[in-house]
Amino acid sequence: MALIIDGKKISDEIRKEIKDDLDSLRKRGILPHLSVILVGDNPASHVYVRMKEKACTEIGISSETLRVPETVSQSELIGMIDDLNGKQSVNGILVQLPLPSHINENIILERILPDKDVDGFHPVNMGKLAAGIKEGFIPATPAGIVELLMRTGNYPEGKNVVIVGRSNIVGKPVGLLLLHKAKYGNATVTFCHSKTRDLKMITKSADILIAAIGIPEMITKEMIKPGAVVIDVGVNRVEDKSRKKGYRLVGDVKFDEVSKIASAITPVPGGVGPMTITMLLRNTLKACKKSLGEQGRMS
Repeated sequence: MALIIDGKKISDEIRKEIKDDLDSLRKRGILPHLSVILVGDNPASHVYVRMKEKACTEIGISSETLRVPETVSQSELIGMIDDLNGKQSVNGILVQLPLPSHINENIILERILPDKDVDGFHPVNMGKLAAGIKEGFIPATPAGIVELLMRTGNYPEGKNVVIVGRSNIVGKPVGLLLLHKAKYGNATVTFCHSKTRDLKMITKSADILIAAIGIPEMITKEMIKPGAVVIDVGVNRVEDKSRKKGYRLVGDVKFDEVSKIASAITPVPGGVGPMTITMLLRNTLKACKKSLGEQGRMS
């Protein structure tokens, strides 16, 4: 039976480290600040933003959420970002995705100053990630995945890592991270996606498999090499009439069967999920330190 990687426990450990840094800043009269822009009434987005607000309050980071209607124009949204860019008191800016269809997400993300882009989605930060330059911001979920591997002794160096999924939010950046010449990298990385032929043959070669494709329980035991480490990024709702809400959450991995042959695996929920907001908090702390000319903590 696989070791269950407890994302909540590891997240709590990292939050303690962040809080220690925050306490030292607070003694100097410095309080990092995160501004979040929330557009429209997407229920999932509202849940995520409330979780971010709660996490900031608990750890001691100042935060505000600017809620705007779905009808906001692209130019109005750009104006809000420009206003936040110009405020010295604002260290981090986050625009909650997805945005309404009439707004170009790329234009909005590119408008945020790279030094305030705590989501790590700006092309400058993505470029630094690709080039192995550590001064940029790393997207939160990929950073969390790397921490889960490192803090459970599953070092990627020299191992075959297969990533199922190629999004700009998870798949691509985590692959780039694992390629870095660093203690958390030096892996041999293969990307798979919906057009990959012989997917099973490739996934069975993985020492570490990262599932981030957004298809419920797509990864089955036949696709896993015995003893592999499995990181499940997926969060999918599937109908379950036995539950009060009428659904249950599952990952991209068929947990019950894969956990019997893997050496370690993340559960859903409770695996990668808790790490994402924690890494956002760490990026906000880093943004504050960068504004002071100090070096923030990196993965």
